[in-house]
Amino acid sequence: MEIKNFTITKRDGSKDRFSLDKIMNAVVKAFESVEEPADLGTISRVLNHLDIHDDITVEEIQNQVEEALMKEGFYRVAKSFILYRQEHTEDRETLEKMMFLSEYMESANAASSSKFDANANVEHKNIATLIGELPKSNFIRLNRRLLTERCKKMYGKDLADRYIDMLTHHFIYKNDETSLANYCASITMYPWLISGTKSIGGNSTAPTNLKSFCGGFVNMVFMVSSMLAGACATPEFLMYMNYFIGKEFGPDYWKRADEVVDLSLKKRTLDKVITDYFEQIVYSLNQPTGARNYQAVFWNVAYYDRYYFESIFGGFYFPDGSQPDWDGLSWLQKRFMKWFNKERTKTMLTFPVETMALLTDKEGNCLDEEWGDFTAEMYSEGHSFFTYMSDNADSLSSCCRLRNEITDNGFSYTLGAGGVSTGSKSVLTINLNRCIQYAVNHKMPYLQYLGDVIDL
Repeated sequence: MEIKNFTITKRDGSKDRFSLDKIMNAVVKAFESVEEPADLGTISRVLNHLDIHDDITVEEIQNQVEEALMKEGFYRVAKSFILYRQEHTEDRETLEKMMFLSEYMESANAASSSKFDANANVEHKNIATLIGELPKSNFIRLNRRLLTERCKKMYGKDLADRYIDMLTHHFIYKNDETSLANYCASITMYPWLISGTKSIGGNSTAPTNLKSFCGGFVNMVFMVSSMLAGACATPEFLMYMNYFIGKEFGPDYWKRADEVVDLSLKKRTLDKVITDYFEQIVYSLNQPTGARNYQAVFWNVAYYDRYYFESIFGGFYFPDGSQPDWDGLSWLQKRFMKWFNKERTKTMLTFPVETMALLTDKEGNCLDEEWGDFTAEMYSEGHSFFTYMSDNADSLSSCCRLRNEITDNGFSYTLGAGGVSTGSKSVLTINLNRCIQYAVNHKMPYLQYLGDVIDL
């Protein structure tokens, strides 16, 4: 090995002058640790295997030392050297965690103190948010290893290496690498409707009335969300609630919303009873939960116009053999949107995220004019929600990024209404600014390079 005036790259990215003495001392200590003699000639034979170049990393030097020891037959020494490296790696990680603990206590809030993946759904900094931050670096390494191994198996090593390179240089961002849980999912509530939460490990029974529906729904969403890193969409929520209201107050309840139905001293009207249940559900699901590191569950609901609703739920039957009532649901959807929009003026309510599904003709005009006008009315009143418009009810958007392909509108026990349920979505975000910078700097057509990134 020829000694030159090289620089090396340290683990923190800083540069330092290459020192052969440091390598020699490390090798000597490895020999001494297993009480194996090593003279200058032995050390020289080991060092002659090294291929040092400018800007070589510390990790690469240590890898070469391990290989050199084994090539010379010093297997016990190589094992000791490997264990020594591992111990120091663990010590460094522990020190990094201790420094993070100190910095976290001094930070202004949970988002600014998040080192790896800040979460805007966390308002307060406490021990629960701290516990959620500590393992993030380990989860990132594990998730990247799992995904790159799958990429290698399916598409080859070159694509796996390119994926890591684009992540490292911030061309793309993977949501959510800091958790082992799946990201977003849209679920059917039908299994819960007939057997409670037992199918997902709970012990609550199926809802039997409006009160048990509302309380059980909150518990069910919390349970499902504890197994997700992103959103839990419940597109059937208001349809099921309408069913239980009708069972308790009659199918024409919405025509008698001003009728007093509460015999207590409060003398509440039917409308007040319903909005009180809205309040119970919404405020409960906006509370932080320890199962998600003190963030609220990410909850999504859907609204439908008549044509979209009939296309998806036209063949749906409740366990008692009845079918959904569109007139009651139409009233309940509007009442919930009006109530939620007004409630947001009183306090900060992040969830549910709402999506309006409207069926259109080929020119983009709403087939259901009543619901098209109501959607415009809600926007004019300052409400904030997504609108998904399609000329074919072959898919359904459950939230900002979750689009379910509907392949069968028939009912099944597992899937409920076709298109309501979908598996978890793993989301990649493309950094358009970085793509443009790279294309300009390398004199490439921007759209061509963006296409390459999307193909990845």
